[in-house]
Parts: sequence; C-alpha cells; structure tokens
Amino acid sequence: MTEQKISKIWKDALKLDDISDDDDFFALGGHSLIMAEIQAGITKELGVEVPMDELFRYSTIKGITAHLESRAAVS
Repeated sequence: MTEQKISKIWKDALKLDDISDDDDFFALGGHSLIMAEIQAGITKELGVEVPMDELFRYSTIKGITAHLESRAAVS
C-alpha cells in the first residue's frame, strides 16, 4: 500500500507513466525541485515528514518505502 502511494507520487512529480520500484530518481531526470514536490506529496498522502537528505539517500521507490516502513516499525 505504501509503495503504491509513493509510486503514484513519483509518477505525478516526474510526469512519467511507467516507473519501476528500482529505478533511481536521478536517472529518471529528478532534481531537487522535483524532490521537494515528492517530499510534500509524501507528507500529504502518508502523513509522514521525510527529511530531504533521506529522500536523496533512498533514491528508489523501493528504498524509500523500506526506510519509511522500518521507521514506522521502530516507533
């Protein structure tokens, strides 16, 4: 469920129809302004604030999903 929501956020922000969960944000043409849009989308859709450095560190849908799920499991 989380992965599907993040995938939609990425597709909308990057204006792409087809993104693999393993595609790297930067390889898809992403940059800091688009990342800020993704950050806002995650906050709005999931109610979770993700620092920008974490989004840059986990630069795939699969990576950020796993990171957010592990954060949720700890709290």
